[in-house]
Amino acid sequence: MATTLTRPGMVHAFLSPAEARHHLAIQREMADGHYPVPDDITTGAEAHLLDEALSPRIRAAYLVEGEGVVDPGAFAHALGEALAAAGVKVHENAEVTGLRTTGGRVTALRTTQDELPCSAAVIAAGMRSPRLLAALGHRLPLQAGKGYSFSVELDPAPRHTLYFGERRAVASPIGGTTRIAGTMEPSGNNNRLDWRRVVAVAMASRHCLGRWFDDPDDLVSLIRDPWVGGRPFLPDGLPLIDRLPGHDNAFAATGHGMLGVTLGPATGHRLAEHISTGRRPEILTPFGFDRLRR
Repeated sequence: MATTLTRPGMVHAFLSPAEARHHLAIQREMADGHYPVPDDITTGAEAHLLDEALSPRIRAAYLVEGEGVVDPGAFAHALGEALAAAGVKVHENAEVTGLRTTGGRVTALRTTQDELPCSAAVIAAGMRSPRLLAALGHRLPLQAGKGYSFSVELDPAPRHTLYFGERRAVASPIGGTTRIAGTMEPSGNNNRLDWRRVVAVAMASRHCLGRWFDDPDDLVSLIRDPWVGGRPFLPDGLPLIDRLPGHDNAFAATGHGMLGVTLGPATGHRLAEHISTGRRPEILTPFGFDRLRR
């Protein structure tokens, strides 16, 4: 395989110029001047100049230079190093199995290793949050929107992250390979991998990346590291970021759906303010626990 250099930015690719213009108009409105988006789309053969991995079926595309994706492994490693440098102790391989409470306060976390005393607890465990919240007497109607991804070797490989508008799939150069991701599967709160979903994502990508496989049966030998994970969704689509009723020092931060990494820093900043001052910042009002009990 030829070696390709990845470049910053995300190419939004479409089978239809009309769909591309519609998507760009929405993105420009959402950006609201906070980051640059192109004035217009690129159409026809010139669209393929944005990234040579694009299929000839792509008829329109545009590049947003400030967009990209996160390499989850590299992110977790860097986050761990930053926490260690700040003096934070991370207890690895210690699953939290429950919480010890005394007089309306959480005093310790029960883990598979031992108990960890605490002055406050934040439950930010994604799809594992409902079980921990139930231990404190709160039911959380969290549902998993399962997404799939896998790695493949492509030639040519994408130089940018590619978002395929009509197919709702993404191809990203990560770790020296191409990671393809997509779909939204509401099949319960579990991590069961349905190979049919993997095939569906691969088929969707072939419209935009070209015929990188001939028959679905070939995918067993071509695909590496298939993965499935549940994005945590609440019924109204908003996350829960609040102190838990009846507990002075227990908080929840979950339900961010597909935007956990994106919204994580802002959530942490405002929740830390809530914990340290005892006052909920006004900006967190829409994400309170009360709305889930109406």
